[in-house]
Amino acid sequence: MLPEKPRSLLPVQEAACAPRALKSSSASSQSQHDAHGGRPEDLTEKPAPAGAAMPIVSDALDLLKSRRSIKPTDLGPPGPSPPALDTILTIASRVPDHGKLVPWRFIVFDGEGRLAAGERIGAAFRADHPDATLEALDVERMRLARAPVVVAVVSRAAPHAKIPEWEQVLSGGAAAMNLLFAAHALGFAASWITEWYAYDRRVLHAFGLKPHERIIGFVHVGTPQRGCADRPRPRLEDIVTRFSV
Repeated sequence: MLPEKPRSLLPVQEAACAPRALKSSSASSQSQHDAHGGRPEDLTEKPAPAGAAMPIVSDALDLLKSRRSIKPTDLGPPGPSPPALDTILTIASRVPDHGKLVPWRFIVFDGEGRLAAGERIGAAFRADHPDATLEALDVERMRLARAPVVVAVVSRAAPHAKIPEWEQVLSGGAAAMNLLFAAHALGFAASWITEWYAYDRRVLHAFGLKPHERIIGFVHVGTPQRGCADRPRPRLEDIVTRFSV
């Protein structure tokens, strides 16, 4: 079973919230895209000859420039199929990782698992808010059921003799970012958020996290259900400086 092809999406003027499909630059790259089923070896490229320049892939640059976050409440079906999700997670794992520690992992919430996880969130909320209304409890129970698929990116960074813990945490953040880009490349939209339960040890224990593990984010993945305009982005002159003597 092959990953889903990028689908026809909303016109660009309606929103950058709709992902733009990545066009292959050659027939060979298209066949590679069609053939892979999410296995890591399928995405391994042969090394370029020594001294060869890396090609500029304009379509990939367009894809990177058009990614944006979509609120979980604006995401709906279809979500990624199991093979497509395997591809997304394989790409998410291709990040800088000092020491090859793999200081992160993924937890997938889909199908009925989203509702079962929501019951754990609701139980923690009810324990802290015994007077909460049924409507408020329903909101908490549906936290992970707003999008078709939710992926928790978990940091398992720990003290190491050579690798700073901070670098391990950053590697996990890079995995979350790659996950967003991979979902976008396959024609989906996504949102990386945390919310209160990402910091509640009762919920994290129920999700199987060890005491030293933390949630980097819950990435909600689905299809935009409406058009929406992109937000203003920072100007380079406001965020870039050049060192000089």
